[in-house]
Amino acid sequence: MRSLVLVSLLLLAAPARAQVELSFYGGWQGAPNSGVTIAGDAAIPDTDVTAGWEGRPFEAPPQYGIRATWWTQGGLGFGVELNHAKVYADAETLAETGLDRLEFSDGLNILTVNGMRRWPGAFGMATPYLGAGVGVAVPRVEVVGEGSETFEYQITGPAVSWMAGASVPITDRWSVFGEYKGTYSRNEADLAGGGTLETDIVTNAVNLGVSFSF
Repeated sequence: MRSLVLVSLLLLAAPARAQVELSFYGGWQGAPNSGVTIAGDAAIPDTDVTAGWEGRPFEAPPQYGIRATWWTQGGLGFGVELNHAKVYADAETLAETGLDRLEFSDGLNILTVNGMRRWPGAFGMATPYLGAGVGVAVPRVEVVGEGSETFEYQITGPAVSWMAGASVPITDRWSVFGEYKGTYSRNEADLAGGGTLETDIVTNAVNLGVSFSF
């Protein structure tokens, strides 16, 4: 978290010749199956299953992201990002575990410090870019079973992200972009009944967004 604050201060102190870009995006997002282990909860039986995850990116609250990047003249960028991803256990997983709810729907929040590279003018007006980030997962853990209800935000473990896309200017300050974005997070959450839930989650998204530069 200290790294996120430090990079934010560097963005605010960026020299005039550099460019600060604020980006906002949303789009389609899903997640492949992954293992879920529940252990030690007083009300929920010990569970070790392969969960099927649904993204439901357009249901409220939708999948979205906010990114701030400080671009140098050499095409390198540094910044911070919040990606509000989401996953819901499917009906088959709920039936297998006996749970009424198992989800990170508000959301599977991924906070990262990013490194970026872009190539202005490489394809005419379009500027391609690549990036990756490291940080933490801060999901809202929602696990509900008979006699046990967990609804709270937790820092559940480390996370990484990666992205590839291209932007196109529409004015001197505004541009639009499309990108692929992936995340990986290791999550160990505390349950209200005293146990833990562990799962590693990968998300894949195709996003559209808008950026403002100054």
